Amino acid sequence: MNAPAAYTREQQETDELCAGAIRALSGVASIRYRGRRLHDGHRPLPVHAAHLQPDAALQDLPSLRGAADSVALRLLHTDAALHKSLCPVEPVARLVFELLEQLRVETLAPEHHAGVVANLRHRFTAWSHAFYDSGLAEGASGLLLYTVFQMCWSRLTARPVLEKTEDFIEATRWSVSSQLSGDLAGLRRHRLDQAAFARHALAIAHAVDAMLKEAQAARDGGEEDGGDAKAQAAFKLLLDFDSDNDQLPDAAPLGESRAFSDGDGGYQTYSTTYDREEKAGELVRRALLLEYRERMDGRIASLGINTARLARRFTQLLALPQRDGWSFGEEEGYIDGRRLAQLISSPSERRLFRKEQFLPQADCLVTFLVDCSGSMKTHAESVAVLLDIVLRALEQAGIATELLGFTTGAWNGGRVKRDWMRARAPANPGRLNELVHMVFKDGDTPWRRARPDIAALLKADLYREGVDGEAVDWACARMLARPERRRILLVVSDGCPMDTATTLANDEFYLAQHLKQVVARREAQGAVEICGLGLGLDLGAYYSRSLATTLPASLNNELFSEIAQLIAGRKR
Repeated sequence: MNAPAAYTREQQETDELCAGAIRALSGVASIRYRGRRLHDGHRPLPVHAAHLQPDAALQDLPSLRGAADSVALRLLHTDAALHKSLCPVEPVARLVFELLEQLRVETLAPEHHAGVVANLRHRFTAWSHAFYDSGLAEGASGLLLYTVFQMCWSRLTARPVLEKTEDFIEATRWSVSSQLSGDLAGLRRHRLDQAAFARHALAIAHAVDAMLKEAQAARDGGEEDGGDAKAQAAFKLLLDFDSDNDQLPDAAPLGESRAFSDGDGGYQTYSTTYDREEKAGELVRRALLLEYRERMDGRIASLGINTARLARRFTQLLALPQRDGWSFGEEEGYIDGRRLAQLISSPSERRLFRKEQFLPQADCLVTFLVDCSGSMKTHAESVAVLLDIVLRALEQAGIATELLGFTTGAWNGGRVKRDWMRARAPANPGRLNELVHMVFKDGDTPWRRARPDIAALLKADLYREGVDGEAVDWACARMLARPERRRILLVVSDGCPMDTATTLANDEFYLAQHLKQVVARREAQGAVEICGLGLGLDLGAYYSRSLATTLPASLNNELFSEIAQLIAGRKR
């Protein structure tokens, strides 16, 4: 496993752990990490306190748990409406006010939760050290803010300021204490009352804002301090409360589509005339399919995957006990009237009973939907091998399966774009390409008969562009037409939806927002469970249940076990 992919898997596991801690502490069951960002259901959950912002220097587990525990306490103890009504408009004042409210709720952590208290202290201490070591406190602005943060934390927690920087901030601490002393004393005194606490927090926030403005005015016309310029550049990120952090690695991009929201009725398709559904095996020459199949079989044999054990795992996770007749000749249970005569002829006979017999049976359909866009070509063989093994194991477990794929009929719009150009290119046309939905294996075809068609995944010419939202809708519609009671859709992709013509004619997030809308609608309906398998990417931005992995390096028994848990609903 290469380093970036290892980080993706490890970070996803850590996100799940932190989200679980937040749910347990706050009692809010809908908290999830999606796309490396905290969500309450489908709504992003903003985190504005400076010491809780994502930071590459704060990726150790105690720091991450400290941030999660702090968010949980904020959900538990802050009246969001009251906080919003009191929050100042000025960026610097708001920065200070947000941090003070966060520090207030951190002091409310129960004393018997010693681990939570230790995590919170570790997070603030680690962030303070990172702030100081980065040089952001060298300028006048950075030094003032850093000093105020340390003084407020010390007063609220009744702990001394950090020893490492105590001498560094002493002069500034002495100069501002006379202006802030009364309100600093009020912080801890009123920490149980949000409204009373806010009065002192606002006074401190406005005082700091005034100090910075006064210092800035004094510097105007003079030579700017290099350290202060560096601090100002860093603070612009902290003060931008409406922006998302775009430096988090290995996560599907997030954004809002103006064309989507401005369009009539949301998502549109310019033309469906050229859309088609194909059997994948008919798109590749038979001789080439057999060659691909032979290559896949060699690769599968070299992996040494225990398919029978994987099938048993699927049975444990997906099967339910179903009544399957009676077991006769038992020593307890229901009396079997047909054996009463034996009691007369043999009074010591005890096997006169019968029991209901139950066997595990899975009334379930699992459909795999493969993104056949151009970037997936590099993963084609590994994905084909992975899915072939999983399909075989599911069939051995008695679970119905489908293997579907989606691509476009041409690059850059094809015939649909040409029709749009002939119509003088009206604005916001919606989807501008011809779709191709492919069936590699349907639910009624056994795995053994579908083996050659599955090998069509190796055909590079099938991979063009991808419109994920319509593909998910199509797959769900197919699944709803089948009789199984439980239906699970697993989408395999390495990126966000991408069709060049559609993106250029609308905007960058048009297809991505449609995908999020489709998944949210289908999840709300509850008839189909949807999850995502991201290849080198966290698909949590689109799917509430997702797993990030890397191929081919991670193609092993551990990965198959994680996929089984994901399908069964034991991943986020």
